[in-house]
Amino acid sequence: MSTQGAVARRGAPTIRQVAAAAGVSRATASRVINGGHLVSPTARAAVEAAIAELGFVPNPIARSLATRRTGSVALVVPEPNSRLLTDPFFSGIINGLSLVLEEADLQMVLLIARQGATDRAARYLLQGHVDGAVVASHHRDDALNRELVESGLPCVFIGRPLNVPTTSYVGVQDVEGSRMATQHLVRAGHRRIGTVAGPADMTAGVDRLEGWRSAMADAGLADDAVELGDFTFLGGSLAMERLLDAHPDVDAVFVASDLMASGAIAEITRRGLRVPDDVAVFGFDDIGVAETTTPPLSTVAQPLGEMVARAGRMLVGMLAGDDVPEEPVLYEARLSLRQSA
Repeated sequence: MSTQGAVARRGAPTIRQVAAAAGVSRATASRVINGGHLVSPTARAAVEAAIAELGFVPNPIARSLATRRTGSVALVVPEPNSRLLTDPFFSGIINGLSLVLEEADLQMVLLIARQGATDRAARYLLQGHVDGAVVASHHRDDALNRELVESGLPCVFIGRPLNVPTTSYVGVQDVEGSRMATQHLVRAGHRRIGTVAGPADMTAGVDRLEGWRSAMADAGLADDAVELGDFTFLGGSLAMERLLDAHPDVDAVFVASDLMASGAIAEITRRGLRVPDDVAVFGFDDIGVAETTTPPLSTVAQPLGEMVARAGRMLVGMLAGDDVPEEPVLYEARLSLRQSA
């Protein structure tokens, strides 16, 4: 199926809509549509009635997946190679997912789908080369995400996808975690708290900025000291430079990722300021970088290993035809306090 074909089907009813209309799980609807067994007569009749009512036409990709397996699962990362090779977030995902898939006797295929050049990735994914996909680091305008969901290919997202009709994702409480970090800075006596937020087209950027704003509002503090970064060391350093130029009175900063926070600390130090005496710094992730900064970084910890393993198990369950719960899985955020704040 071509990318154009996937786009043409966007207005067509989906298997998720069939399941909702029939009052059954997506897995049950899939088994009926693909001729599977282990379905009660009542459920089968309900699904068939929903198919007739909605005018659902089974997707050929989904049908072929029901009868032919490749033994491969794609890890889709819509980021440039440089980020994949330098950000410990991605090495954690690659390691965690490969271990889970290995236990299920599945091969992981790494697919780097750069923004603005996703047609080739779409062709590969939607022409039956893999049985399913785990998608990480997705962006609001990634057309590939919607195509994957609407094609019927089993897929699970790491982090809440923006503008994509799916609840099959695993994430952390981004809003609450950033709120907790900012509240910690407030309780420590800081009053001019800035933030280096993530990209505005990514869930982690949007939600962590929201949590910071919420805590600032609760404390009655100004929330104008905001700069956006790109989740890289250099992006954090440049954003911190802009932040201090515009707001030299900032005495603390919440940064939306540890890698950006390490860049922020470098810029603060370059200016002859001390962390935390002059500017306290709080990050988000706790996946290795936080322990290597000078001073060590206080951060919001997310259990990336558990999150990735859960996403992998969810996908394996989908491929096995299990009734995988369709609600999102959100892990609780917690603070990991070190010398930087």
